[in-house]
Amino acid sequence: MFKLKENNTTVSTEVIAGLTTFFAMAYIIVVNPAILSQAGMEWGAVFLATIIAAVIGTLIMGLVANVPYAQAPGMGLNAFFVYTVCFTLGFTWQQALSMVFICGLLNILITVTKIRKFIIKSIPRSLQSAIGGGIGIFVAYIGILNVGLINFGAGVPSLTAFNDKTLWVFLIGLILTIVLLIKKVKGAILIGIIVSTLVGIPLGVTIGTDTISFTEAFKALPTTFGVIFTKDGLPSLLAETAKIPLVLITIFSFSLSDTFDTIGTFIGTGRRTGIFSDEDEKAMESSSGFKSKMDKALFADATATSIGAIFGTSNTTTYVESAAGIGAGGRTGLTSVVVAACFLASAFLSNLVSAIPLAAAAPALVVVGIMMMSAFKEIDWEDLEEAVPAFFAGIFMALCYSISYGIAAGFIFYCLVKIVKNEARSIHPILWIATILFIINFILMAYISA
Repeated sequence: MFKLKENNTTVSTEVIAGLTTFFAMAYIIVVNPAILSQAGMEWGAVFLATIIAAVIGTLIMGLVANVPYAQAPGMGLNAFFVYTVCFTLGFTWQQALSMVFICGLLNILITVTKIRKFIIKSIPRSLQSAIGGGIGIFVAYIGILNVGLINFGAGVPSLTAFNDKTLWVFLIGLILTIVLLIKKVKGAILIGIIVSTLVGIPLGVTIGTDTISFTEAFKALPTTFGVIFTKDGLPSLLAETAKIPLVLITIFSFSLSDTFDTIGTFIGTGRRTGIFSDEDEKAMESSSGFKSKMDKALFADATATSIGAIFGTSNTTTYVESAAGIGAGGRTGLTSVVVAACFLASAFLSNLVSAIPLAAAAPALVVVGIMMMSAFKEIDWEDLEEAVPAFFAGIFMALCYSISYGIAAGFIFYCLVKIVKNEARSIHPILWIATILFIINFILMAYISA
């Protein structure tokens, strides 16, 4: 079913990869409800909605597209949901969920009409390589920030003093993982996560978070499930004519970020590993149907957002932490099925899952980031025409803590370079449109913030 031999993988490799991806992203199970509950949503309802959205979205990715990517409510997008849409713009969480649902429908539309696929095809190879390397920096940076290795307290970044037990768990895990990888030990990344978690027990770093039982969460779920179809949801969102322009701007911002986060993740992790091969690109040339893995993966990602909104969570998206499982050898949808099974089990084992510290998962993200930075070698750094857009695409992902903003910076400087060289006509029309949309989004976000 998963064509394991064709993809040069085995059941054991896929299972290890699935477990690795899950442990790298398991934090979302308790972090997402902690963030969304600030907008007035029931913690238990969001907890269960997060798991349901992750299970359904990841299963679709694995069973339909047969690719090793996991989905869950996205970090960054959930913060935008609460702090910008609800707190700054004054929308209720029911209205915000309704906008997420519409965003999902919009993503389905641009996927079915092949717009997202055409965007990917319009990106020059040098920028694709830059996005791949940039994803590596971003993934490693997530790991570094998660353990507080870099201190921003004084306003200037500095190395944190090594008097924190969390840092020692991280360093032990990082050194162990690197040693195992160099020794080519199978399951090195997963072993590093498990050993780091065990080391954290006596140090007091591995501690289960207080959560509620599955029964309590299930009883709370009706407070969010289907609320977008009640009078407080979609009807309320469209009731005030004066607010409709702001609603459209917000949906646009949701969709743009969601779309390019996914595109960046697929390009960054799929090209180098061969998950999306040249043969797959040829299949993408088809004008009808979903024949390629990329087509199916994009569709799986698009449907997950609307499904998540129905249950009661912010945008469900493809996780960049999937790179951890891919780095561990995951190549097929079996990896995703394992991740989905882990998420399902976590609904009943939340205390155990929440005990996995960020310090244990961080080394995996750092070493995978190192692996992914090999994509930079495809760029001619001596040619400024390639180097300038590549630099901004690669570096801005980490500096702005956003895949989509990194891509935006790369697009803008790519167009600028071509204009200066009087080669504007060589820019793909879709790349022009995407760049203009990014600029409009920045202007609109500045307006909203003001």
